[in-house]
Amino acid sequence: MIKLTDKGAEKVEEFLAAQAEVTDTAGLRVGVRGGGCSGFQYQLAFDQQRDGDTVFESHGIKLLVDGASLPYIEGAEVDYQDSLQGAGFQVNNPNVIAACGCGSSFRVADEEEVSAV
Repeated sequence: MIKLTDKGAEKVEEFLAAQAEVTDTAGLRVGVRGGGCSGFQYQLAFDQQRDGDTVFESHGIKLLVDGASLPYIEGAEVDYQDSLQGAGFQVNNPNVIAACGCGSSFRVADEEEVSAV
């Protein structure tokens, strides 16, 4: 399951309310892609539901996750932070074993390590 914090949901709702063409299949896409100094980077985007997506609902908002990303972000929580360092969405992911110093990329345990736990 993937969920939003209260503040994260509030910011997503603000953005969706400003969009003129929001449909019932729109939501926040939460995914990963290879890259960064630690191996993976998060991708957050407002998108339409696609075939093969796993759909979670949190605070009445659809969270769309493609099949390839799901094992890397299962159990994550999407928050919104507003601090002196800046404002933006932050993913709190229990699967992360290491992150880069700037916080823009992360690494997860190999499947072999996960199955040994």
